Amino acid sequence: MSTAILTGPPVPGSPLEGDLRSLGFDVRTAEDVPAAAALLDAAPAAERVALVDPRFVGHLHALRLALTDPRFPAAAAPGTLTVQREARPALARALAAVPVGAGTTAAPAAVTDATPLPDTLAAALDADGTAVHRPDLGSLVAAVPGDPQTRKETRDAVAAVDDEAVRLRSAVKSRDGFFTTFCISPYSRYLARWCARRGLTPNQVTTASLLTALIAAGCAATGTRGGFVAAGLLLLFSFVLDCTDGQLARYSLQYSTLGAWLDATFDRVKEYAYYAGLALGAARGGDDVWALALGAMVLQTCRHVVDFSFNEANHDATANTSPTAALSDKLDSVGWTVWVRRMIVLPIGERWAMIAVLTALTTPRTVFYALLIGCAFAACYTTAGRVLRSLTRKARRTDRAARALADLADSGALADLTAKGLGDRRPYPPFAPRSLVALAGAAWLVAVAWAAPIGAALPVAAVFYVLTSGAAVALPLKGALDWLVPPVLRAAEYGTVLILAARSDAPGALPAAFGLVAAVAYHHYDTVYRIRGGTGAPPAWLVRTLGGHEGRTLLVAVLATLFATGGGNGFTLALTALAGAVALVGLAESIRFWVSSGAPAVHDEGEPA
Repeated sequence: MSTAILTGPPVPGSPLEGDLRSLGFDVRTAEDVPAAAALLDAAPAAERVALVDPRFVGHLHALRLALTDPRFPAAAAPGTLTVQREARPALARALAAVPVGAGTTAAPAAVTDATPLPDTLAAALDADGTAVHRPDLGSLVAAVPGDPQTRKETRDAVAAVDDEAVRLRSAVKSRDGFFTTFCISPYSRYLARWCARRGLTPNQVTTASLLTALIAAGCAATGTRGGFVAAGLLLLFSFVLDCTDGQLARYSLQYSTLGAWLDATFDRVKEYAYYAGLALGAARGGDDVWALALGAMVLQTCRHVVDFSFNEANHDATANTSPTAALSDKLDSVGWTVWVRRMIVLPIGERWAMIAVLTALTTPRTVFYALLIGCAFAACYTTAGRVLRSLTRKARRTDRAARALADLADSGALADLTAKGLGDRRPYPPFAPRSLVALAGAAWLVAVAWAAPIGAALPVAAVFYVLTSGAAVALPLKGALDWLVPPVLRAAEYGTVLILAARSDAPGALPAAFGLVAAVAYHHYDTVYRIRGGTGAPPAWLVRTLGGHEGRTLLVAVLATLFATGGGNGFTLALTALAGAVALVGLAESIRFWVSSGAPAVHDEGEPA
């Protein structure tokens, strides 16, 4: 159990001790600094410890935000400080440096100007290099009044604010899409509270959302009108649960590493499994839409890679301003334009609502046509805006950003060998962006896969792609448009698989290609969330074992040359085997990492719902 140390005798009539116990703390009292240090040493080494000034007056939820958020090693609010295991040595040092008697309240009613000991210690931790998180309390009250009159006024301020209403509002993300904000969150926050009061965890709600979406995919796979209607309704309910799990985590501060991984990956699993269900249902009715399903997955994944790459390239860049960004900020100041701009990028809420309604009312082919058109427009809109920002800003990108982009590129042994072979020599003119080098090889490969007869020209184009992709990452990716390199490489790899499977004579090649792209996409999403957590890319052995993007692309090209024509099922079997190998190795390492104690807690607020 966590320990809360009051830095003096409790104030008569104060609910503070009861509030702390309701938050799961074992409450102890220290008469002076040495006593506080002794209680700190006596607390279980792996447990959280909080120091609270007994004069504290505030909302229970203010205490909850300040003292129980698991994401931060140290956190503070006026009169309160909490540290987790990793920050306890720094707190012990800070306590040892405090003069005896400083900040404690041996006679609380008589003390009017003593600086609260927790505030003194929080400042000392900051000075010592330990980052102390200070939550934004908004309208919540957290104060240490120094005299009876001020204490009464503070209590009146607490009574004037509805603690529970604030807690419910803060459970909802501050930036969401139109559909989620106005059609889901007004009631899903109450569902989150209902779950919290019954002891349900965000992970359980996340799992329920996944199971609901998989059942929806199964209903769609029946190919009947009743199945399609049920699939649409279940997909919407899955999305309600998907919003609820995050709101439950924020409502009850139940953040966890495992929950971060589940929430970050299950959205993609649900959506792409639903695509597969629609394709299976269409096939039952005699309509083959696997190429459209795979195209939708490729387009959606590439959109996300554009988002990830641009954000990683720019979030810590210096001189990061541009006229385009200023225009965007000006448009955001006009209320209605905010919602229009959020809707036209087709975030997950609008996207799933469209899919659900069209599934119930039309055919899978119509669903995929609408999805491809909407996502293509959104991709063009967002990418064009980001290209304009990149060309008009004078940002200087950091080594960390360059490393992140190189990791997102997912280069394997062949690309690394090419890059090392080039050494310090510039493989292209200084004025040529790395993205154009990558685009040259990608465009040739896709053009050959699309238009040329499947034969010897295909492996040659794939080898050229290997060389250009290696050249693109031979130098640090710090140019204005270098963030486009990972999306270009993703589009080339996924697009090549899609085109070759669609052109193949092998029966079942497209479903097998769908499985392969899904397995590889999972590896790429896993890479993104590791980078966001600050741990860098997956281990080098994993990237090399999976072949890197260029190794897999070359292998698929060779397999297509050998087996894609002639009517046999060799190409299908080869793609299935490759998909199984990538999924087995990639998923095993991903699970090992995310359930380990060293994995970061990544609470993604990325794509607006």
